[in-house]
Amino acid sequence: MAAFKATLCWLVIFISLGNFLVFSSFEFQVGGTQGWVVPPSNDSKVYNDWASENRFQVGNAIRFKYKKDSVLKVTKEDYKKCNSSHPTYFSNTGNSVYMFNHSGSFYFISGAAGHCEKGQRMIVKVMSADEESLSSGKSDGYRAAELGVSKLVFVQFVMFYVASLVF
Repeated sequence: MAAFKATLCWLVIFISLGNFLVFSSFEFQVGGTQGWVVPPSNDSKVYNDWASENRFQVGNAIRFKYKKDSVLKVTKEDYKKCNSSHPTYFSNTGNSVYMFNHSGSFYFISGAAGHCEKGQRMIVKVMSADEESLSSGKSDGYRAAELGVSKLVFVQFVMFYVASLVF
């Protein structure tokens, strides 16, 4: 019986800590099922529209899936000019993941000739903790901000209460 109680106690602690770890980040798929491709000529703002409909946080990541292309993170000036000669990030693996380690604006373009000019580029705004608490927008991600801190605290309280009954 003592081993059961100890196991249950560790399980409660593990799950409680896991609540914060599981909800702390999310990975977004750029372009959905189509991936990182040249957009149709009548929809050159498709990536910026998608990015503006989501709420990105520090710790989130975006995944670019593509064939015979690349993804580059560039400065705002290089983004405006579709200049790919000085990227701060470059990947051509076909399955690239970029992790956001700070808030601010991030500028991405395709490295394939002519693709950026056809609209294969995107600005991602990563919110600071202050901006996130003020925002009421929705995103594709399931995170603690959407679940609500009070609900997480309630779940932990219930778990500890159940554990105290067993002990």
